[in-house]
Amino acid sequence: MRAVYRLEKKVALITGAAQGLGAAIASRFAEEGAVVFLGDLNAEAGSNTVEAIKSNGGKAFFLTLNVTNEQSWIDAFATIEKEAGRLDILVNNAGINIREPIEEMKAENFDTMLGVNVKGPFLGTKHVIPLLRKGGGGSIINMSSVCGLVGHRYTTEAYTVTKGAVTLLTKTIAVRYAKDNIRCNSLHPSTVETDLVAERLKDPQFRSERLGEVPLGRLATAADVANAALFLASDEAAFINGVAFPVDGGTTAD
Repeated sequence: MRAVYRLEKKVALITGAAQGLGAAIASRFAEEGAVVFLGDLNAEAGSNTVEAIKSNGGKAFFLTLNVTNEQSWIDAFATIEKEAGRLDILVNNAGINIREPIEEMKAENFDTMLGVNVKGPFLGTKHVIPLLRKGGGGSIINMSSVCGLVGHRYTTEAYTVTKGAVTLLTKTIAVRYAKDNIRCNSLHPSTVETDLVAERLKDPQFRSERLGEVPLGRLATAADVANAALFLASDEAAFINGVAFPVDGGTTAD
C-alpha cells in the first residue's frame, strides 16, 4: 500500500527558512509530500537546507526573499506560480528580536522590527490572497509567540508589540477571507530550543527564567513547532480558522 502524505500535492512557501525554525518547518512539510519554497536572504544557508531536504527525498527550492520589500514578494510569488503552478500554504515565519527595553529602544531599531515582524506578514498576506483564491483556497500560518498572547516579563516591549500585531492580523484575515476558503491561524511558541538559545542557556539566570515558566518543565523543540504548523497546514485542520495556537507547554495557561 502506498504511503499517504498529509501535504501531498500541496505547495508551500516558508519565510525565514534558511535555518532554525523555518528550516525545520520546511523539512517537515517536505517529509509529508509538499513541494516547499524556502524564502530567505541567506542564500548559502538556504541552499544547504534545500540540499538536505532533497537528500531525504523531498522537493525544495530556494528563493531570495526580503520580506520587508513589496516587489520581492511579488517576484517570489511569480516564480512560484511559474515553477509550481499554484500555492496552497504560506508560513510567515521570518522574524527578529532586537533586545532593547523600551526606555533604551532606538527608534530605528523599533522600525526595523516592525518592518520584518509586522510589515513582512502583512505584505506576504496581501499578495498571497489572490494566488490562494485562484487555487480554490489555502492556509496562511503566521508565526507569533507567547508574547503575542500575554505580557512577558522576560521579553522586551517592542517584540511583544510586533507579535501582538501579528495575532490580530491573523484573526482579521481569518474572518474576512474565509469566504474564499482561505484559513489563517497563528502559532505561539514559548522559548524554542535552537542553537542560539542553547548558547544563551549557558547563562544560569536565563536557564532558570525560561525553564521555570513552562509547566511541562522543558523548552519547546523545533519539531514541536513544526508539527503544529504541519497540522494547521493540513486538511486535518480544515475547520480551524482564526485560532491563536499555543505551543508553549502550558506557559500561557498559568
